Amino acid sequence: MAASAGPEIERLISLLAKLPGLGPRSARRAALALLKRREQLLVPLAASLAETADKVVSCSVCGAPDTRDPCAICADGSRDNGLICVVEEAGALWAMERSGAFRGKYHVLGGLLSALDGVGPDQLRVAELVGRVRGGEVREVVLALPATVDGQTTAHYIAERISGPGVEVTSLARGVPVGGELDWLDDGTIVQALRARRPT
Repeated sequence: MAASAGPEIERLISLLAKLPGLGPRSARRAALALLKRREQLLVPLAASLAETADKVVSCSVCGAPDTRDPCAICADGSRDNGLICVVEEAGALWAMERSGAFRGKYHVLGGLLSALDGVGPDQLRVAELVGRVRGGEVREVVLALPATVDGQTTAHYIAERISGPGVEVTSLARGVPVGGELDWLDDGTIVQALRARRPT
């Protein structure tokens, strides 16, 4: 970082570098682009960030970020309450919605089980999912988790916790590539994976 950059610019670069996919060099380029187009980019971005920080909350039902609680999907009476799709993070939920193939409700775990990272069931929204399933209206839970070791470990744990009479637990078909993340898949792959889901 240039010694001539003021502390505000250095802080901007440092914060940008913490975003996924941005390292120190990319963060510097992004900061310079924002500063160069202050009125068109920097000022509106700052206002949008402030408004988002002020208004966005986590849905008390599914855990998805939204400006209202319950979120738009949970409040939508036309969606199937008996069908819940479990995803790792909101990015996967947005990918599923983009496909237009799923008309049920969602449950955002907030991560995956990981012994290496010290993430256990108490750090995820597993208990809330169990409570929703035990409510009696749910007939199928679709586990739309990554095809990684942590994703499959989490899916197995959840399946054990929620399995019971009247509740079918399914997973996305193997059309989702091993190690793949839902928010990187094309819409057609998501549609096919949903159609070919199977019991876990």
